[in-house]
Amino acid sequence: MFFVYAIKSSIRNYIYVGLTSDFDRRFRQHNSGHNRTTKAYAPFEKLHIESFQTRGEARTREKYLKSGIGKEFLKKLKLIEVVNLPDGRQD
Repeated sequence: MFFVYAIKSSIRNYIYVGLTSDFDRRFRQHNSGHNRTTKAYAPFEKLHIESFQTRGEARTREKYLKSGIGKEFLKKLKLIEVVNLPDGRQD
């Protein structure tokens, strides 16, 4: 099984999209600074995760989420999360 994921920085306006066969390990790597691309943006929160049977299917979806329209989709998810805060406040 393969996972396409989007994580968002807790401290900066940054969304990272990636593909892995072990999401938990990869998420820990991002948060501990093992990835050069995301090190400056840690810590991260999970934004979106999808699972696929084949690497090819996952790669196709990853490419989509990294495209302009895919990034817009992720930004909308991020906005929905901000508007619907757990304590009932709206930001």
